[in-house]
Amino acid sequence: MDPLSLNDIDLSPVAGKRYVNIDREWREEFIYFLMVDRFHDGQPRQPVQGTGRSHGFQTADAFYGGTLRGVRDNLAYIAGLGCTAIWLSPVFETNAYHGYDISNYLLVDPRFGTKQDLIDLVDAAHASATPIRIILDVVINHSGDNWAYPGGYRYFYSGNQQFPFGSWRRPDRPVPTELRNADCYHRRGEMSDYDNGPENQSGDMYGLKDYANDDDAIGSYVVNALIKAHCYWIREADVDGFRVDAVKHMGDVACSRFCSNIREYAYSLGKRGFFLFGEVATPSDEVYNRYIGPNTSRTQGERTVFFGLNSVLDFRLAEGVYADPGNAPLRDVLLGRAGPQTLFNRIEGQRQQALNRGELGRYLVTFVDNHDGFWQPGRIASQADDDQVIGCIGFLLCALGTPCIYYGTEQGLDGSGGDVQMREALFDAGGTTSLLNITCRIYQEIAAIAGIMRTTEPLRFGRMYYREISGDGVSFGLPYGSAYTLAFSRLLYGREALVAYNVSGQPRSDAIIVDAALHGDGSSMQFLYGGTGALGVQSSPGGARFVRPNLPAHGFAILT
Repeated sequence: MDPLSLNDIDLSPVAGKRYVNIDREWREEFIYFLMVDRFHDGQPRQPVQGTGRSHGFQTADAFYGGTLRGVRDNLAYIAGLGCTAIWLSPVFETNAYHGYDISNYLLVDPRFGTKQDLIDLVDAAHASATPIRIILDVVINHSGDNWAYPGGYRYFYSGNQQFPFGSWRRPDRPVPTELRNADCYHRRGEMSDYDNGPENQSGDMYGLKDYANDDDAIGSYVVNALIKAHCYWIREADVDGFRVDAVKHMGDVACSRFCSNIREYAYSLGKRGFFLFGEVATPSDEVYNRYIGPNTSRTQGERTVFFGLNSVLDFRLAEGVYADPGNAPLRDVLLGRAGPQTLFNRIEGQRQQALNRGELGRYLVTFVDNHDGFWQPGRIASQADDDQVIGCIGFLLCALGTPCIYYGTEQGLDGSGGDVQMREALFDAGGTTSLLNITCRIYQEIAAIAGIMRTTEPLRFGRMYYREISGDGVSFGLPYGSAYTLAFSRLLYGREALVAYNVSGQPRSDAIIVDAALHGDGSSMQFLYGGTGALGVQSSPGGARFVRPNLPAHGFAILT
């Protein structure tokens, strides 16, 4: 019998269950983010073949048929890409295919499968040759559209006015029953300002009803209910982390209490590395600096509130809508649409948030595209050729942070125009075709780069420095414009890994600075990717040491 109330839940460890603790640091992982409804169902299907990209199966704004069993049955495909963690879109009972409209926190949506299917997926992932971690997407800022305002009309935020409660849409939802209390919700109507308080912390997100999670008695009641409901899933399924949705819309204390209690519960089960990363959808350094770094705190009066998150999705690297010309998103830089100064500024601004330039990687989950249309015109492959897609994911794999790839990017899916268009299916629900094509060139090249990252410690732990370049081997400087080699080094105690990407659509052979203390006269650097053999290290008249790789248009290379 599935629980309906928090009183039905037992949080003592499952008898005889051994909870898994994986020793890898989270900055070593390569995360695969998939939408359960769109990735795959549990039916055997014939994958397409060939090196070319696929376009994906377009779907309606409705449930399509993907399941947890479909994920479990295709773990080898995800592992073959080099991914070591899977971030699942919300799996709890929901009013919408995407899962962010939750009606029952204590039940896996039957359209996705059962609790046992989730347990089986986690167990199979942990048993992989290289254990794969499973991350659940959790929605604790707001509930689903489980009730209506009076008259069934849409209500809109107006001067922080609280509106009367209308009626529950179903008498038996939401679950747990403790959330069937009108006082659990702010009831301020739909917000239009997503960046400024109090509206962005009290308003509803479209029809999704905002929880009253303030620092008061009812806020404490709500947060405690959500904590217990989510601890239940760590106990039952042994999941390894939570991606916390809409963090900037939550109250500081609510975020802190949720994360701290979840982490403590995971510790009590022997899970030492439970990962909590948040969605902070803004490129603002002022906002980000509240969440990242060794302190992850802010001051409220005489109190310091620690958010409790390990990391955040790095929207500063991806964001485009809010960005000014001096803060261009990564994809625009790598596609030659914007100069690289934004990347230099970004890493310089982050230096104060960590012990050194390598430790910054602990606090960021990096990406170039995802499932939301509010910040991007479309998937990266809708704007880029295959080499550029490979270069973009290669950059994430080799740069600071925990790299995250959005499902289908490895197949060149190119949906654009809106949320539904960017959430294509990788299987044909009405046929027998699967797009899980391991012979696709993009898939294979990403897998190769991921393998190099996995075996090259500087690419996971090293300090990161953007490198100056030169055309003549005499005068060096950081690149600018739209035709250049973007290069950076990762340095780890006497070792240097050099990463170079030709932004230009023409071949280039720029000289790239390397560490003179590590590369003496007559030394060389070996290609790990993007070339063969070794490159001799040369010296400029001024004593600078450099290498000069020949890179094709949009070529990507790694040397050490």
